[in-house]
Amino acid sequence: MDRRKVCLLMVLWVMAHLSSPGHGLRALRRTTGGRRGSTGLTGQDANGVPLRRSKRGWMWNQFFLLEEYTGTDMQYVGKLHSDGDRGDGSVRYVLTGEGAGSLFKIDEKSGDIHATKRLDREEKAYYILHAKAINRFTNEALEGQSEFIIKIHDINDNEPRFTMDPYMARVPEMSDIGTSVIQVTAIDADDPTYGNSARVVYSILEGQPYFSVDPETGLIKTALPGMDREVKENYQVVIQAKDMAGQMGGLSGTTTVSITLSDVNDNPPRFTKTVYEFRVPESTELGSVVGVIRAMDADIGENAEMDYRIIGSDGPGMFDISTNRSTQDGVIVLRKPLDFERKRQYILRIQVENSHINPRFFSVGPFRDEATIKIIVEDVDEPPVFERTSYVMEVKEDAARNTVIGSVSASDPDDKNSLVRYSIDRRTDMDRMFNVHAGNGSVFILRELDREESAWHNISVIATEFNNPRQISRVPVYIRVLDVNDNAPTFATNYETFVCENAKANQRIQTVSAADPDEPLGGHRFFFSLAQEAAGKANFSVRDNKDNTAWILTRRNSYNSLQKSIYHVPVVISDGEFPMQSSTNTLTIRVCTCDREGNMKLCNAEAFTARAGLSTGALVAILLCVIILLMIVVLFAALRRQRKKEPLIISKEDVRDNVVSYNDEGGGEEDTQAFDIGTLRNPEAIEESKQRRDIVPETFYPAVRRPVLPPIRDTNGDVRDFINQRLQDNDSDPTAPPYDSLATYAYEGNGSVAESLSSLDSVTTEGDQDYNYLSEWGPRFKKLADMYGGDDDDSDRDS
Repeated sequence: MDRRKVCLLMVLWVMAHLSSPGHGLRALRRTTGGRRGSTGLTGQDANGVPLRRSKRGWMWNQFFLLEEYTGTDMQYVGKLHSDGDRGDGSVRYVLTGEGAGSLFKIDEKSGDIHATKRLDREEKAYYILHAKAINRFTNEALEGQSEFIIKIHDINDNEPRFTMDPYMARVPEMSDIGTSVIQVTAIDADDPTYGNSARVVYSILEGQPYFSVDPETGLIKTALPGMDREVKENYQVVIQAKDMAGQMGGLSGTTTVSITLSDVNDNPPRFTKTVYEFRVPESTELGSVVGVIRAMDADIGENAEMDYRIIGSDGPGMFDISTNRSTQDGVIVLRKPLDFERKRQYILRIQVENSHINPRFFSVGPFRDEATIKIIVEDVDEPPVFERTSYVMEVKEDAARNTVIGSVSASDPDDKNSLVRYSIDRRTDMDRMFNVHAGNGSVFILRELDREESAWHNISVIATEFNNPRQISRVPVYIRVLDVNDNAPTFATNYETFVCENAKANQRIQTVSAADPDEPLGGHRFFFSLAQEAAGKANFSVRDNKDNTAWILTRRNSYNSLQKSIYHVPVVISDGEFPMQSSTNTLTIRVCTCDREGNMKLCNAEAFTARAGLSTGALVAILLCVIILLMIVVLFAALRRQRKKEPLIISKEDVRDNVVSYNDEGGGEEDTQAFDIGTLRNPEAIEESKQRRDIVPETFYPAVRRPVLPPIRDTNGDVRDFINQRLQDNDSDPTAPPYDSLATYAYEGNGSVAESLSSLDSVTTEGDQDYNYLSEWGPRFKKLADMYGGDDDDSDRDS
């Protein structure tokens, strides 16, 4: 109901405004005294051209149209009229432009313009149209086209709308009055140039007395001092925006502003207790956490960050404290070993302070706090403790077994002072060279020592509590074996010495030195001499150079390798230590032929063998063994070759296609073993796979299946094909030997006039044959007729 009254008042005000004399919308009329195009002269211009006054032939009642028209009839806009319209219906009015025909309609006869729909200024504020009058019958324009604008007159039909809903804002706690928080903005879609429809005024509906808002700008400010985040952190403020300058009847919109108080460091850290107590076992390892303390700070974020430090302690350096940045806890860490028997309690003074202090709140008070930490050390059953961290012992290498070389000592650090039993970790003394007394810790020898074999021995001694065997501790013991002169010196190397046959007396042929595994404190001192048993008949002499070397000298002018090719010189080497050690070393000297400069040219063969360390008999035995092995290898190879080529002629009845015997005359008709002609007459009787049997086949080949030929007919072509087939089979036979063999075929076929001349055919008949017909064949067969035909006569005569 209130909105209807407001709209009615607005319409009345607009109509009154439009009807005022000074308004731009007024009726325009052009009077015409004649036909279209006639004008009236009013004067001349500067060039003398007559001036004509244009005739105003259009008229309309208004340029403005109210938006949001709610009537049932179409809203009247205005009227077009031409002076040429005499009311006879000959004039037709035409309207074009924006919305013509759809939003605006014109009566062609009267020129009245109406709006067909309700218009909204916020959608479109004005429309540009064109109007003209034409003759209905001739379609000629009576007036030129004119342009006019229809403006939509605004009414207050849009409430202000905020650009955001809700707004989020932050302001530091404890801010002063008038501190800016956030600015809100509302937009009214109505026409800001007309009236107060778009004039917005801001006010606060909720959020007082904490905040206020500027009615013109919408800036929200703090209105109450000392707002504490720790008391209340979030505020909901409701802001209203109202048009019509906030007057009654104006439209309004609201939004919510969520305001959060951001934290500032206005609270110091505070311990929850003045005294903290922790119990720690004395076996706690270094670096372990002893305890954790926490100071409370009402602030958050970096304003609640704190630093802990020890400002007093009765055990300097025993503990340390650090800050856990994720939890802001104070972590107490052990830095030195604890000992219940030595000190059973520690008192620490701890201070905590904010890391980031705001100078604005210095007056609030010191941003630090203090607390006392009491650390009680608890007793733990500890393993025995050695007096030293390691032991070094010395023993001479000639020390007798069970000799004590030192002792270790360990004790139970606990109050009960349990007895300790000692033992040796056998993993460090695999050879069981040492042992320790279980009660007093004395270390003694179990086996003889040799410094030259091992100068140091590293073992571990274990101390175990008697009452609690699980409590053990170890200590390393380093045993040094001291040297004793128990090794005689020997030649430093294996000398290869020779003497020339033309050598002179007192000529040096070798310089020798000595080596001794012992290590005397003052260094080695060796003495060289010739053995007493060789001094009387010696061919060489030994000269000690007093520098741990000696020369081997000749004692005569020449030597003969044929008489004696090798000399053995015994050299005695002794040291200067106590007890003195000496040894006799034999130097082998070969007699060789040399040139004038003393260079060796040739030495006796025996000398060479002696040099190599082998006798002549040993060399001969080795040579014989090599020869016997070679003979065995040769015989084995020959037997294998003989076995591969051994013929396998089994018996005389063996029927073969190959002739393996040469220069052997045929046996004539009596020879029935050479060849079986039946094989030729019946090829089907041939075995499908038949290997050579005169030699051993070296490799097995699969049987070759030969095609079965039809029986031989009495034609030369069949025999030729048969022989060619057999020849091809033999050529392709993989078991054939790598030499030529003769395959004989004596079948001539039944087509011959003389029939077969081969005696092989006789094997098929058992009776005697009559060869007298041979004499009837002419002179060519006379020889055969004499040979065969005369046999009967001879036999008759013999009989």
